[in-house]
Amino acid sequence: MFRTVAFARIVLRRGVNRRCIASSLSPSLSTRVEPRKILNSCCCSGSSVGAKQVWRSPVRFYSSGKLPPCVKVTLPALSPTMERGNIINWQKNEGDKVSEGDLLAEIETDKATMGFESSEQGYLAKIIIPAGTRDVNIGKLLCIIVENEGDVAAYKDYVPQPGDDQKFGSKGDTAVPPPAAKPPPATPPAPPKAPVAAPPLKPTPVPQAPPTPKVAPPSTPSGGRIFATPYAKTLAVEKGIDLSMVAGTGPDGQIRAGDILNFKPPAPAPAPTPIVTPGATYTDIPLTNMRQVIAKRLLESKQTIPHYYLTIDVSVDNVLRLRKEFNEILSKENQKLSVNDFIIKASALASRKVPEANSSWMGEFVRQYNTVDVNVAVATPAGLITPIVFRADIKGLSSINYDVVTLAEKARQGKLLPHEFQGGTFTISNLGMYGIKSFSAVINPPQACILAVGSAEKQLVVDESSDKGYRQATMMSVTLSCDHRVVDGAVGAQWLAEFKKLIEKPETMLL
Repeated sequence: MFRTVAFARIVLRRGVNRRCIASSLSPSLSTRVEPRKILNSCCCSGSSVGAKQVWRSPVRFYSSGKLPPCVKVTLPALSPTMERGNIINWQKNEGDKVSEGDLLAEIETDKATMGFESSEQGYLAKIIIPAGTRDVNIGKLLCIIVENEGDVAAYKDYVPQPGDDQKFGSKGDTAVPPPAAKPPPATPPAPPKAPVAAPPLKPTPVPQAPPTPKVAPPSTPSGGRIFATPYAKTLAVEKGIDLSMVAGTGPDGQIRAGDILNFKPPAPAPAPTPIVTPGATYTDIPLTNMRQVIAKRLLESKQTIPHYYLTIDVSVDNVLRLRKEFNEILSKENQKLSVNDFIIKASALASRKVPEANSSWMGEFVRQYNTVDVNVAVATPAGLITPIVFRADIKGLSSINYDVVTLAEKARQGKLLPHEFQGGTFTISNLGMYGIKSFSAVINPPQACILAVGSAEKQLVVDESSDKGYRQATMMSVTLSCDHRVVDGAVGAQWLAEFKKLIEKPETMLL
């Protein structure tokens, strides 16, 4: 709802939102209202699924002879790792009536295509960013909404102004730019000549112009503590950035949110230019937002997380037997359990018994979770995504199977909602269905562990109770990747021992 000038005067008089409302009121009023938050929810319109995000939209009100009051809607961050988005299409045309909760546009983020809903009511006066535009930065002005239908024409030829865009991350924690580096003092003049002959001095190099300051790790105070604002710590965890690598610009080297947003990891050595064989044909495939984020996060994971790997073989004969019995019971409900469902359940129970593996590295402390939310890696045409099976430790096998099937289908269609893939405490990646015997997975930060599952094969194993001394068993190889900052080798081995016990005796999962 639009505030009038009189209402703004009352608010100003009471001293509310002093940070956002100018202290002086002129006949041409231009104020900024504190960004509002929209609660998470979802909407369905035909075949498209959208999600309301917790987002901040700068709202500006104008009262002058030139422009009527309006609301300027900018692109919010629809996921923690989102830096830009693609405008797939607009669900409203210029001049259409807009109600609160109406779907304005569909936006492709780094994870999925999501619906962007309106938090205001009025009429869509101007679409600033047309459909099909790619790589739109967060905070960019998308459209303008007016209160009255008659005011639409006033914005027909509106040209965006530099102040219309919102600077992401600038609220209340903007890093103060460091003062310009002072040039190094000139070489001190030589001492006055003395009658006594002095030994020859080494030639002093002519002082050069000061080089461009390089971003270097800040000097850590005694005790190894790194000073950073709470918001900067949160951003660092979301982006997988090691605070010790960031130079702070705040007082006494304090790291602020702007330092995290502007941080660029040291660039690796440039790869040699590939030599193209004369006459060879090739196709350059442009990177999607999702592929760029995957590349960035996995590179940061391998560069900043000290991985180590533990591999063990487990027998799945009892799992296959129990799975067959359960599927006969569930056949009437048109549901079929998979071996992966048993693996998810066993991983969740093992994480509950060994909580150190169900933890995250948070920079200055380790966060140990009280619930077990398992991410399951799903391959989609756009790339890898990890939807979450929440509270897998207390769910039954049929519930886990239903969640996995539903989430995998939504992931392949690009219809996952943000809360369905953001977060999680433990990850599983299964390539056994492709015949891969074993592999080592890359940790999904800030989590501490990820389990890589290979294929099951029949092997001969030692069996002292058999007359032959051996028997045939179906063995499966699993590899646990651990963050050595959080999980020591003995703890990782203990987790695998619990996992092996649960898989080889799956009936114990029911206890």
